[in-house]
Amino acid sequence: MRALLRLLACLLLAGLALQLFFVLRIAAMVVVDPQSTAFQRSEAWQIAVHGRANGKKEWAQRWVPYAQISDNLKRAVIASEDGEFVNHYGVEWDAIEAARKRNERAEEIAARRAAQAARTGKAVRPPKLRGGSTITQQLAKNLFLSGERTLLRKGQELVLATALELLLDKRRILEIYLNNVEWGEGVFGAEAAAQHYFRKPASRLSAYEAARLAVMLPSPKFFETRQGSGYLASRTSTIVARMSAAELP
Repeated sequence: MRALLRLLACLLLAGLALQLFFVLRIAAMVVVDPQSTAFQRSEAWQIAVHGRANGKKEWAQRWVPYAQISDNLKRAVIASEDGEFVNHYGVEWDAIEAARKRNERAEEIAARRAAQAARTGKAVRPPKLRGGSTITQQLAKNLFLSGERTLLRKGQELVLATALELLLDKRRILEIYLNNVEWGEGVFGAEAAAQHYFRKPASRLSAYEAARLAVMLPSPKFFETRQGSGYLASRTSTIVARMSAAELP
């Protein structure tokens, strides 16, 4: 029994130490630009092991200050990813619940289709699951966590999102997010994306170009190779129409 209690105490202390480490890392970001994220390091490892699917040779990322990122891109990303970004405290519980219900329905439909396919021998694609994550939650996940879908990881994401909101202002959160988010294989951050897709700096992106980049965010590698997608074009027009209502920090 004592051995079990000691083990539990060690696990608790390790957990607290990990949380302290995360908090100190976030606090440092008030003045220090993060050089990489957990997601980027994972992608770099995958590329090193398996090579590049798209044949590009260089890793593209260059940090630019908030003022050197077009307001068009800031508005487009907020309009597309997190319309209430400036108003919430890191987590939108209603959005999470709505996403959970959508995913449950998607899994039920997929299960019925799988049962039918089993009788006919046809292959069935897995259900497309959606998240209800805010920009702050996405940043927390990219900075520190793996991409696995577990309750433990989701709980840690919520804790980190809260810490980000407590220690950093909205402008800094958006600045770090836009400089580190993925926009294609080996393409990270607004400056790299603007150069890669439009051959111009992030400061000069038009409303349409910014909206097109914002629409790519949920599946950047998919859309990188499908720039002629009809969905990409129609969704871009929708985001352009919403951008004027997006409030900047």
